[in-house]
Amino acid sequence: MTIFSSLKAGVLAGAALVAASTGVAAAQTTSLDDVLAAAREERRQAAQENREREQRCLQERNRQQARLNEVRAQVNAEERRSDELDEQFRVNDERIQELTNLLQERQGEFGELFGAARSGAAELAAQLDNSVISGQLPGRSAQLRDTAEATTLPSVEELRFIVDATFDEMAAQAKVATFESSVSNAAGERENVMITRIGPFSAFANGKYYVMKQPEGGSPRLTELPRQPEGNNAVPNARSVANYSGDGYVEGTIDPSIGQLLSLVVESPTLPERFEQGGLVGKAIAVVFLAGFALGIYKWFTLFMTNSAVRGQVRRKTPSRGNPLGRVMMAYESNTSADVETLGLKLDDAVLKELPKLEGGLNLIKVIAAIAPLMGLLGTVVGMIITFQQITLFGTGDPQIMAGGISQALVTTVLGLIAAIPLLLLHAFASGSAKAVTQTLEEQAAGMIAEHAESRA
Repeated sequence: MTIFSSLKAGVLAGAALVAASTGVAAAQTTSLDDVLAAAREERRQAAQENREREQRCLQERNRQQARLNEVRAQVNAEERRSDELDEQFRVNDERIQELTNLLQERQGEFGELFGAARSGAAELAAQLDNSVISGQLPGRSAQLRDTAEATTLPSVEELRFIVDATFDEMAAQAKVATFESSVSNAAGERENVMITRIGPFSAFANGKYYVMKQPEGGSPRLTELPRQPEGNNAVPNARSVANYSGDGYVEGTIDPSIGQLLSLVVESPTLPERFEQGGLVGKAIAVVFLAGFALGIYKWFTLFMTNSAVRGQVRRKTPSRGNPLGRVMMAYESNTSADVETLGLKLDDAVLKELPKLEGGLNLIKVIAAIAPLMGLLGTVVGMIITFQQITLFGTGDPQIMAGGISQALVTTVLGLIAAIPLLLLHAFASGSAKAVTQTLEEQAAGMIAEHAESRA
């Protein structure tokens, strides 16, 4: 029983072990089947997506190819059109040339005549644009310019207008007229004023001169000069002509260049503008000159007063400490008991003490007078350096580019000379006054010594 029982227990244990192993294997088989099925489904979906993507790419390629074919067809059509237009242009150009030759052949001598008419119209239009008479008779140059720029033959009316405008200008040149005109003032604003003109030479209103100018994008009109002429009574003469009542004659000022000289008045620099052209060196010369001039005037005045005081002291016997001679006389009175030699030394010492007061500042004036031309020469060199720099950068094609440096060179030279000349004169006058006072002191001192020697003898 024991042996059978043991065998039975072993058989049962083995059966249980086999059953357990079979269950694990079944579970593993089911899990691998699921994984394989999932992989196959994923591969199928990827293949489906790739086929769809490939289909879309093929469709897009077909569309692009169709668009490319369409564009190529358009390019070919435009090229054919371009060839047709080139051919049409060539045919038209040949036709135009044939018609031009036919026109020139039929015009004959009239072609030269009409060419002269166009040239005359252009020259007359330019003349009228610069004439102050156009302020009274506006609009003439526009029609003449249309005739000059026309490509067709001028009509009889246009030819007659050229003649009429010429005669109108000639007749107006011999007249003095007063008329109302729209002008531009110095601020660039439009206003209506009563203009008085003397032929084609001068036009003025309220004592102000006007010239013809053409503003940008506008028609020519009378424009006030920003700077009025100052010399030769030009402004008073303008007022006299404008207020003329018809009795007798009045003096008037005209511009024989028909506006060019008056326009140059604006461009001519004034004295302050000339000074500004000197630049920094010119201003330094002015400062040095003012300092030297003030010192020279002061020194000359003090020496003049001192000389007057000394001459007054000569006529008085009572010495005064307020002038050099009085102080020398006081030194004499303080040493009347000394011998002649000692007295002479005392008086010489008194005279020498007065010399620094008399000659002080004179050398400084002389030095400033010598420095001023050297500073002018410095400005000249600086101006020429600027000029050569402009030439290096911009060349010599435009003289106005070099004008600034040349102006500085010349203006500083002039300023240096202008400063030196009066300073030298002041130094000469002041030095002469100082020498006169010194000579008077020496003469009076010598006289005192001689008088003292006679009294001792």
